[in-house]
Amino acid sequence: SALQRSVHVLNDADAAGLAEMRFGAGKGKKGLVIMTTLGTGIGSALFINGHLVPNAELGHLEIGGVDYETKASFAAKERENLDWDQWAERLQTYYSKLEALFTPDLIIVGGGVSKEHKNFLPLLDIDCEIVPAELRNNAGILGAARLAYRLAHKD
Repeated sequence: SALQRSVHVLNDADAAGLAEMRFGAGKGKKGLVIMTTLGTGIGSALFINGHLVPNAELGHLEIGGVDYETKASFAAKERENLDWDQWAERLQTYYSKLEALFTPDLIIVGGGVSKEHKNFLPLLDIDCEIVPAELRNNAGILGAARLAYRLAHKD
């Protein structure tokens, strides 16, 4: 190829999830773990016993006849000037649907807004454990770097 280098591609939520599973909130977790990133949309990464199921697009779940990331992303909160309680109601709908469909053992919530998790995560009422991402906005770059290192060193 033109670069004469190996190139590996993964989406941003998968990269962030890889980092959280290796170094952050998902470290050592077994079972089904879903990471969501709340931003301009809702990104997602799905892990079974620590193994990534690539390209899960769970932000695009149809709920109430709409692609629900248009209602529950952080961009929707800002666009519609929702307060934390109003946004949490929409997140409740979204995470309840995720829980009903997948029965995850853990949900990790990332994206830039995760630094403000105390304003919305305590307002959610779901049965599975839901925690903020530990690596915040650094997760994507750390996950991509980890994957590149792992592929180069085959560890």
